[in-house]
Amino acid sequence: MPSPAESAGSPADSPRVSVLPSWLQALRPARTRVNARERWRIVVGAFLGILLTGVLCHFAGGPSTAGLPWLVAPLGASAVLVFGVPSSPLAQPWSVVGGNTLSALVGIVCARWIGPPELAAAAAVGGAIALMLALRCLHPPGGASALMMVLGGITDPLFALYPVLLNSTLLALAGLAYNHATRRVYPHRQQSFRESGYGAARTADADLDAVLARYNQVLDISRDELQALLEQVKWQSYQRKLAGVRCADVMSRELVTVTHSTSLEQAWALLRERRIKALPVVDADFRVVGIVTLADFMRAAQVQGYEGLDGKLGGLLGTTGPSGKAPVVGQIMTRQVRVAGLQRYLVDLVPLFGGSGHHHIPIIGEDGRLAGIITQSDMVAALFEPPVQPH
Repeated sequence: MPSPAESAGSPADSPRVSVLPSWLQALRPARTRVNARERWRIVVGAFLGILLTGVLCHFAGGPSTAGLPWLVAPLGASAVLVFGVPSSPLAQPWSVVGGNTLSALVGIVCARWIGPPELAAAAAVGGAIALMLALRCLHPPGGASALMMVLGGITDPLFALYPVLLNSTLLALAGLAYNHATRRVYPHRQQSFRESGYGAARTADADLDAVLARYNQVLDISRDELQALLEQVKWQSYQRKLAGVRCADVMSRELVTVTHSTSLEQAWALLRERRIKALPVVDADFRVVGIVTLADFMRAAQVQGYEGLDGKLGGLLGTTGPSGKAPVVGQIMTRQVRVAGLQRYLVDLVPLFGGSGHHHIPIIGEDGRLAGIITQSDMVAALFEPPVQPH
């Protein structure tokens, strides 16, 4: 009977046990995340594209093309890309036409000048890939076109024109028409970094370019399509985070308030001491009757800029009215105050912060009394989530 140590296995065997299931999982095909309508769109598009190309090329061949095939096999793979993944850089018109045609020429050269068929086949595929990368027309069926020339012993350069070039051009035109009719962008414009915006958008673009540079692999998705998907993911995450969050969950409960009769000097001192930008104004029952902000002080002091700021504010705070009393909050406060209830969803307040110029929204309870306040900082804190460090 084996000992417990023997039954557990040696340390050298343990990694193999843990790695094997993960390796097998990597072989499992990923689920195609498109609905039945999109699947039928792809199938019908490929059917019509090959049918149209075949019919036109069949009738286009004259006596000079007798004996030549009117349709090449790699075109089937091109149809999968053109109609199945029209946003892919590998499926764009120049990739289809240039990739297939130039690769066919490379294959013809190898078939003519390289004797051993194995060496000719390898050189044709490798050379075709190198040329497609250099001319920005990488197209997987192009490798098949180059190999086809070698295996078929085709050494006539005209074969690259008919049927390869004509096939590829007609299929690309069919893709243009069909994808446009089915509301798919084709050709897909490849956006460059210089075309991006400014500020935060430019910074996000630079971050994306830096990540792609580190990744350093050919992607079957264009840069701008990837960026658009990332933006949609961010928006989806944004909605998800706010979907169940209510005002009571994120509001500030440590309130600093003033009344209608609080002097401006006292209110200004509170703003500076607490380093806040707004003070809710409440009555004797702690109900909101207004709000006084830094903007209210600037407006009352008739400050148009930083020039003379101290003097004008000092004049406002030190003035006295006809009765000899110091000015009070009620004289400058904003009386029309937007408030929200405790159970209101935070997502409802986003338009107020984003487009209405609000920076502080008082939150009231069921009895109408002030219960808290939500600021832009509270909103940011509710949305913030530390990113996962990439591996």
